Amino acid sequence: MSQTVLITGGTGTIGRRLTQLLIQEGYQVSLLSRSVKPIPNVNVYQWDVKKGHLDPQAIMTADYIIHLAGAGIADERWTDARKDEILGSRVMSTTLLAQALAKNAHHVKSFIASSAIGYYGGDTGDRPMTETSPAGTDFLAQVTRAWERSEDQVAALGIRTVKMRTGVVLTMEGGALPKLAQPIRLGAGAPIGSGHQYISWIHIDDLCRMYIQALTDESWQGVYNAVAPGPVTNEALTKQIAQVLNRPLLLPNIPNFVIRMMFGELAITVTGGNYVLNKRVKEETTFQYRFGDLKNALQDLLT
Repeated sequence: MSQTVLITGGTGTIGRRLTQLLIQEGYQVSLLSRSVKPIPNVNVYQWDVKKGHLDPQAIMTADYIIHLAGAGIADERWTDARKDEILGSRVMSTTLLAQALAKNAHHVKSFIASSAIGYYGGDTGDRPMTETSPAGTDFLAQVTRAWERSEDQVAALGIRTVKMRTGVVLTMEGGALPKLAQPIRLGAGAPIGSGHQYISWIHIDDLCRMYIQALTDESWQGVYNAVAPGPVTNEALTKQIAQVLNRPLLLPNIPNFVIRMMFGELAITVTGGNYVLNKRVKEETTFQYRFGDLKNALQDLLT
């Protein structure tokens, strides 16, 4: 009998790909969603985080939970209201799951939760960050610290909990890569700011495979930096995209002040950088990357 994985945020970019790969691996997938619109080969249960509603059947039928839900960090400008939504969507959804697990009979064996390398701060320069590095103090760090504290509520119930501090996810279905690649295809690509800011990236399939391995491998516990082995600068990434697409880079770097004018405080997500190392994944797990090399990852996604 196949095991059931309950996913929150399953209709997002990562959730959709993760669902495909889980089904390929023989798992049954259930989603918690605000809408109960049918999805092929998936059981959909309803929840409403703001109203504190969660269909208990979702919990009672799950063997594992993967928690991805949360308002997109870079989807909109950071107004005060948007900041509240970014924080609240993460903390409230996790708390709702913890409460449902506490009061319903269940057989959930592990809880694999999304987090972010924003834990270390939006811009940590070229200082190497590992899982034991201190948290930052800016908005992204405050959100991620609160997010991870809320995930501790599940761990406190005795459920093995894994927190994936995720880097920049490379996929053509959303996120940064299409926005970087499109102007390069049109001959209008350029590095951002100094171009020296580091990007700690991961191919979406490797990220999803990490989640899948962590479901059943009991050696996974606590916090992991879900990034590829080699962070690269924004300039190096831009040049590598241009090389894979066989396009020239003709324009000068886009100045930081232009990015700040366009995006406000949100600009830190592209002008800032993080040199994050996958220390625990590399040293403490058997996980093997399929796309640990940037060129191979871009060739897979862009060609």
